[in-house]
Amino acid sequence: MESEAPLAERMRPRTLEDVVGQDHLIGPAGVLRKALASGVLPSMILWGPPGVGKTTLARLVAERLGRPFFTLSAISSGVKDVREVIDKAGGQGLFSRSAILFIDEIHRFSKAQQDSLLGAVEKGTITLIGATTENPGFEVIGALLSRCQVYVLKPLDADQLLALLHRAMEEDELLKSKHITIQETTALLRASGGDARRLLNTFALCVQATPGTAVTITDALVREVVQGPAARYDKQGDQHYDIISAFIKSIRGSDPQAAVYWLARMVAGGEDPKFIARRMVILASEDIGNADPNALLLATTTMQAVQMIGWPEGRIVLSQCAVHLACAPKSNSSYLAIDAALAEVERSGDLPVPLHLRNAPTNLMKDLGHGAGYAYSHEGEDHFIPQEYLPEAISGTVFYRPAANRRELASKEVLRKRWGDKYPLGGE
Repeated sequence: MESEAPLAERMRPRTLEDVVGQDHLIGPAGVLRKALASGVLPSMILWGPPGVGKTTLARLVAERLGRPFFTLSAISSGVKDVREVIDKAGGQGLFSRSAILFIDEIHRFSKAQQDSLLGAVEKGTITLIGATTENPGFEVIGALLSRCQVYVLKPLDADQLLALLHRAMEEDELLKSKHITIQETTALLRASGGDARRLLNTFALCVQATPGTAVTITDALVREVVQGPAARYDKQGDQHYDIISAFIKSIRGSDPQAAVYWLARMVAGGEDPKFIARRMVILASEDIGNADPNALLLATTTMQAVQMIGWPEGRIVLSQCAVHLACAPKSNSSYLAIDAALAEVERSGDLPVPLHLRNAPTNLMKDLGHGAGYAYSHEGEDHFIPQEYLPEAISGTVFYRPAANRRELASKEVLRKRWGDKYPLGGE
């Protein structure tokens, strides 16, 4: 019976007008709406999180155009299955109208499987609609990607999700037989993560968990039913990279509140704590550097401490480090210095080491002038003797420019005192 299907399936849109959200694609001015009006549909990749309507949209587009519709799952289908569909689509009669081939989770297709689609997409034998939750720029081969339009589907916002709930309560036969009151929505919306499928099925579970016909949806009821982490976090997918990116950028931007939030998202999602700690070690040098040299020491110690004490106490150490790094003064001058030096090496090649700086372990080398004229710095006043340390061809080149923070400004004054105008550091 249809009523025995999950609520999300029972509420699957029957027409494009029933679809909630994605106005940028199927709204009055949406790019897909215009394509449907013209009757010319490009091959496309639908990229978005779970539960935003990728499969539904593909099916409704095919229905609107009256095209034959084939669907394959990248989990269970191989090259043989793809070729069989292409052979059918290239036939006569019913299949002479450019068929639509929908491939769910196309990012799971191997290169060989994706290659098998190229000819048919190029010739227009099929119109491909691929669905993916992963960045197609990484997961879809370039040759196939260049033949497709990429359309991004957005997570549903709170208003759209609540609209779906109220529609379900008004239209679904099973829900209409109950007297449902939605008293609180925070936990329900949080559990959904913008996923309409998860929202509707969680809502249905809450209804089923309540005996009788009177149902009151509360946060406590949702938490009791869900019995698990509400946050969705894919340690192998885009969430992994997007959240660590947000974490690092929050620290770089000196926002400890955001840094701790993104840290909590990773902790709740089961991210490897050593991965988080390693990224903070990199940041401590790249984004803080000599503005606070202790930051690198703290980050390194944090990585060691997390390995020693384990979980869940390790989260406290990670939080302490994240807050310190976010509040620390920032400087990327050392990072810029090594990149500038590498660029010079690329430009000028292997310049010879000045003779006075060369090693001279043998008499022959000494006779050739290796080490001659080198002044031992500790014999000078304040342990400094001016002499040339760069190859002659790039003498006076500045790679490291101290940033405008207390520690590096002090270093800048020391460098000016010692080197004068040899290395112009700016701000004179």
